[in-house]
Amino acid sequence: MEWKISPKRKHVYEALGCIGDKRIGLDLADGAKVYSSSGNKFYAVNYSLKDNSIMCNDNTSYWTDTLSYPAIAFLLLKGVISYNPKSSEMLKGIKWKDINQKFKNDYDKTEAYVGELMKERGLYFEELNKEVDKINEQLMNLKVKMLGNKIKPPVGY
Repeated sequence: MEWKISPKRKHVYEALGCIGDKRIGLDLADGAKVYSSSGNKFYAVNYSLKDNSIMCNDNTSYWTDTLSYPAIAFLLLKGVISYNPKSSEMLKGIKWKDINQKFKNDYDKTEAYVGELMKERGLYFEELNKEVDKINEQLMNLKVKMLGNKIKPPVGY
């Protein structure tokens, strides 16, 4: 079964922020440990290049069959999907969980809020959006499949 790719930019923003914050640790095999923006839990990512498949145990992956930020961050760091590393620096230090909760998971409001943060930091949000759209397009073309059975996500904040 193939992962769904969200048309929203949310997961790509969070993946880039995760990389900027150095919350992802690649292991020697084809996996990673990805810490949440709160730092209180982590997700496991497993990948098979040969099978073009990936699995992650976060809520989005488990409940919606949508490729989520931990898996996307992994694909970016492994070079499966190309990106400009400058974009991950732009999204450093953003507490995604808190912002999503503040806006009751209205991702359009979250995106607008992050855009304002970028402007306050003197960064070009429009430039970042173009990069995120390129990444999302690569994800859609990759047609990555699910690796094995879904795994229940960790509990907590």
